[in-house]
Amino acid sequence: MRRIVVLLLALILPLGFVAPPSSATAAKVAVGKETAERGNPQGGVGLAPAPGRAAYDVKLASDASGRTWTGRERISFTNTSKSALPEVYLRLWGNAWDLCANAVKVSRFEGGTAGTPTVNCTALKVTLNKPLAPGGRAVIAFDVAMTAPDRADRFGRSGAYSFFGNALPVLAVRDQAGWHLEPDVGIGESYYTLAADFAVRLDHPAALQVPATGLTSTLRRGRQVSTVSIAKQVRDFAFAAGPFQSSVVTSPGGVKVRTWWTSVVTPGAVADARTKGVAAIDDFGTRFGKYPYGEVDLVLNDNWASFSGMEYPGFVLLVAPPNEEGPVVHELAHQWWYGIIGNNEYADPWLDESFAVYASNLHWGDAQENCWPGNLDHPITSNMGYWQQHGPGWSAYVYFYGACMLHDLERLIGSPTMAAFMKSYASSHWYGISTPEAFKTAAQAATPIDLTEFWTTHSIN
Repeated sequence: MRRIVVLLLALILPLGFVAPPSSATAAKVAVGKETAERGNPQGGVGLAPAPGRAAYDVKLASDASGRTWTGRERISFTNTSKSALPEVYLRLWGNAWDLCANAVKVSRFEGGTAGTPTVNCTALKVTLNKPLAPGGRAVIAFDVAMTAPDRADRFGRSGAYSFFGNALPVLAVRDQAGWHLEPDVGIGESYYTLAADFAVRLDHPAALQVPATGLTSTLRRGRQVSTVSIAKQVRDFAFAAGPFQSSVVTSPGGVKVRTWWTSVVTPGAVADARTKGVAAIDDFGTRFGKYPYGEVDLVLNDNWASFSGMEYPGFVLLVAPPNEEGPVVHELAHQWWYGIIGNNEYADPWLDESFAVYASNLHWGDAQENCWPGNLDHPITSNMGYWQQHGPGWSAYVYFYGACMLHDLERLIGSPTMAAFMKSYASSHWYGISTPEAFKTAAQAATPIDLTEFWTTHSIN
């Protein structure tokens, strides 16, 4: 959840109305320098998401500071669609914020030929050595170099600490809309990835601690340490490096909760995050299905440039200001709503943010009575390209009004029915992709009450 700092502004800064884009404009998805029309996809209507069943094998080594990492990345994948796959795209999200300064560089490709980066240097077409038939499996490999920019951000550096969120190259998705190469619009998230397996080895000086996605182990050889992380069925891989302090506890439900903090974080903030994190990870497991990854890392810093919390699978970045509560519960809710139950965060940002807010409210016992503000000027279901046009008030819709809609749905169909529906919906989309159509269909199937009017009055298009 990037730029949660705008949430308070969202409550006091109303949106100026701008007419929604035309259906033709709203239907386009960026594909390099071209576009692919929804309803006229590459590969035909009904194209299943591909490439799927990906396995990432990564080996990187750091410099003395942990700021720069270089090495080799190998990705094997299956063409899970019914149409040939002549190319794949890599998303190089770490290049989004510096005008193609290329904080993430890739080279020396095997298995395909790399083109020229597009979409502000965040998308790279790799033409495979030969088209991959449906059901076939292929491998690409390349050198990668990543240097954390000089800013306190999810991909950046803060003092002696470096953070690598949305830095490691990952595969883009092709589905019925074509290749999803949406841009980073500077607010929210634009990510859309399929669940995959990661095996990552990070070699670094022993003076550095390296929290990371997945189940981690370390092997020390003199002054060098190898941190090895194994993560199954996750949508991304994040890590950090620096002289962190750390602690580990195991929740009553059996989840290992590791807390890592920078030197400026207070003991009270550490204890607050750890205690709330342990309670939340078990509570959400009871509500939506047991947390499947075994371990979660809470990484605390006292200041971030553009957010107060950011979620990755098994790894969350948290602000820890002195004497204030951090956003740990919300970010751990994202382990389910974004992580386990995925969505296209550019097209449908409400499907993870609204659900994470609703889940957090459930955790705190906050039913949000009388929360609905009445007729809305904008659909909750708008995409990030649309919200980019409408200023800071977008988050009121994507976070709060969407969560209020879920509370009102609970009031309409009843709390027991809603609880059973949410758990069933999570189970049926476990490691899969949630869509507005799937959610509405499943909700209607859960109750005899006709929800048609409810969707209309609650701005769910």
